[in-house]
Amino acid sequence: MTEQSRSKKYIFVTGGVVSGLGKGITAASLGRLLTARAFKVAAQKLDPYINVDPGTMSPYQHGEVYVTEDGAETDLDLGHYERFIDEDLNRYSNLTTGKVYANVLARERQGGYLGKTVQTIPHITDEIKRFIYRVGENTNADIVITEIGGTIGDIEGQPFLEAIRQVAREVGRSNALFIHVTLVPYLRASGEHKSKPTQHSVKELQGMGISPDILVLRCDEPITDKSLFEKIANFCNVDRDCVIENLTLETLYEAPLYLEQAHFSDIVCRKLQIYAPAPDLAEWQKMVERIKHPKGTVTVAIVGKYTQLHDAYLSIVEALKHAGYREGVFVDIRWVDSETFTPKDVDGVDGILVPGGFGDRGIEGMIAAADLARTQKIPYFGICLGMQILCIAFARNVLGWADANSGEFDLQSEHKVIDFMPGQSDEIDKGGTLRLGSYPCVVQPDTMLHRCYQKEQIAERHRHRYELNNAFRDDLANAGLTLSGVSPGGRLVEAVEIGEHPFCVGVQFHPEFKSRPNRPHPLFSGFIRAAQQYRKGRE
Repeated sequence: MTEQSRSKKYIFVTGGVVSGLGKGITAASLGRLLTARAFKVAAQKLDPYINVDPGTMSPYQHGEVYVTEDGAETDLDLGHYERFIDEDLNRYSNLTTGKVYANVLARERQGGYLGKTVQTIPHITDEIKRFIYRVGENTNADIVITEIGGTIGDIEGQPFLEAIRQVAREVGRSNALFIHVTLVPYLRASGEHKSKPTQHSVKELQGMGISPDILVLRCDEPITDKSLFEKIANFCNVDRDCVIENLTLETLYEAPLYLEQAHFSDIVCRKLQIYAPAPDLAEWQKMVERIKHPKGTVTVAIVGKYTQLHDAYLSIVEALKHAGYREGVFVDIRWVDSETFTPKDVDGVDGILVPGGFGDRGIEGMIAAADLARTQKIPYFGICLGMQILCIAFARNVLGWADANSGEFDLQSEHKVIDFMPGQSDEIDKGGTLRLGSYPCVVQPDTMLHRCYQKEQIAERHRHRYELNNAFRDDLANAGLTLSGVSPGGRLVEAVEIGEHPFCVGVQFHPEFKSRPNRPHPLFSGFIRAAQQYRKGRE
């Protein structure tokens, strides 16, 4: 550990009783509150699963894969961190058991341990600690917030808990803080909340050598019996004001305001012995008021292949909402399974969005949805695969190439308008070989893309293997498909659109990753504005 690491403050967020409690929202909310106090905050997630990263995991297993600026494929909670804290995270912001063991074994093969027996303690825990310290050093953060995935008691999480216990010992307890998020269930039969699951969870955590400083109680019903807070404080050995209720709220962006009503960031600063002005939450409060009082509604159909698990498209949903907040409308999302798509599925919608994905399942339904949007002049937004789908639909129905397809779906097609990037081959390993991270894009003038961005050059995050095939580029352009965004050298097409249409745009990148609740992404704003106009025209 360097002197630079020793000077920072470290906050660790764990969860107990059940998974899915919202540890990530708690961590992100605290990040927003500390940022509002003028601290520079870095956030990271430690995931106990053995995959090296979530890049090759099914969305049904893990939800979306969130891509950072530097191309790391990470847990979806990092999206919450970026949206709340408004700081770009990096490859040091997500660590898995698989990555830990891969790094340790690689070092062992290189002789890095000088013939020693490699063990869980100290070698695995040292690798975890190195990662924790490195995120603060690389971002020059004042405070590092680390969420430990899973639930206390999970066997795979034990090395991570041991590592953070050691961090607290190394940096000193005035520089480390433990927050435990736990469930307080409400029993309707008896009309009361129960604290016993929290007591057992904290006991389990204490058995690992960690005594939480703050308890965040997740509940769906308000805790009206205030003696419960005192009871939990006594049984769990924490200060009374360090037992904080976190109620399920109307909008997740209200969470920082709700937690601050219980002086959450005041307590954190007190425990860490840091002094700062009260958080400036005026802008955030105005945003939450706008969220709660929309002036209209637009309906957007998301036509995808993973629609049974909405978390597979979490950042897209949030980006649509952000644009709705700015435009003063509630975005009603209609989930449409592309495998069973029929035109009736999008009756009455004000916009159609086709998101990213891999594999040929459900592709024909997406193509049908894109062509319907094109011909009926329904606002259309294609993201990553959604851009490729628009190109295939255009080639089939405008150029008349009935077999037009992607090399990913049909190797025998004579019109693979989407194919591997130049220099690629099918020998490529599927893990960690995509075009990942931020790449520049030159925006063509007099296009919808330029009207949205108001810039000549942009940079956006990517996650894909296939590109628009340059062999068919001129044919598509001559038939009316506008190539509105290209790489600086002109070799790769980054965005396409169709003129004389209210909004028909496809982008090879993922703009949803750069949208923020108080600063929506310009493409999503343009899409929602077009949906509003389309709805007015129908009414």
